[in-house]
Amino acid sequence: MADRHLAPDTPELRARWGAFAWTAENAAKAREVVARYPEGRQRSAVMPLLDLAQRQVGAETSTQGWLPIPVMEYVAHYLAMPVIRVVEVATFYTMYNLVPVGRFHVQVCGTTPCMLRGSDDIMAACKAKGMKKGHTSADGLWTLTEVECMGNCASAPMVQINDDNYEDLTAADMTRILDDLAAGRQPKTGTQAPGRHTVEPLGGPTSLAAMVDANHDYRGEW
Repeated sequence: MADRHLAPDTPELRARWGAFAWTAENAAKAREVVARYPEGRQRSAVMPLLDLAQRQVGAETSTQGWLPIPVMEYVAHYLAMPVIRVVEVATFYTMYNLVPVGRFHVQVCGTTPCMLRGSDDIMAACKAKGMKKGHTSADGLWTLTEVECMGNCASAPMVQINDDNYEDLTAADMTRILDDLAAGRQPKTGTQAPGRHTVEPLGGPTSLAAMVDANHDYRGEW
C-alpha cells in the first residue's frame, strides 16, 4: 500500500506555493463546481476542488501534480472550512498525492487477482526501467507506487498511469507502454489483450451466447 505522509511544511515549500491561486481558467471551473451544491453545502465541493488544485500544480510542474500544504490551505480558505478538514480528505483518498510525484505516476495493483495474474512481473518490468517502489526517478519521469484494488479484477493485472488504466498486461506490454510514454507517444489504453474490447470473455461468450446478435428468450429452455 502507498505510504501516506504530508510533505514537510518548510520555508522553501512556503516560498514556492504560499502564493498559490487559481488560474483564470480554473477560477471559472471552481465557481462552476461550487455552484453544483445547495446553499450552505459548498464545502461538499472539497474533493473536486482538491483534484482541480492538484491538476493545476501538475500543469505548473509538468508532473501529475500533488497537494502542498499551502495549496490545501488555499482550498480551505476558498470554501471557508477548517484546514484540518481539507487535510483529512486529502490524506484519506489515495487519488491525492501528498508529496511530489513524477511526470508519470505508475500505480501497480498488487491485490490478490492482479497478483495471481502476474503483477509481480509487471512490477519487475517497472524496476527494470530504473523505478523504485515509493520513489520518484532521478530524471523526474516516473513515480512508482504499489496500490490496493482499483476495480479491474476481471482484466488483471492492471496499472493506472496518471488518468489512464492499462489492463490484461504482460511484462512485455508494460515495457512497451513505458517506452511509448517516455518517447512522448500515447499507448493504447484499456485492455492489451488481442481481440478483447473490454472484459468480455476471450474467444466469445461462454453463456447466453444466443443473445450476442439478437434478443433470445431462454425461459422455455430453463
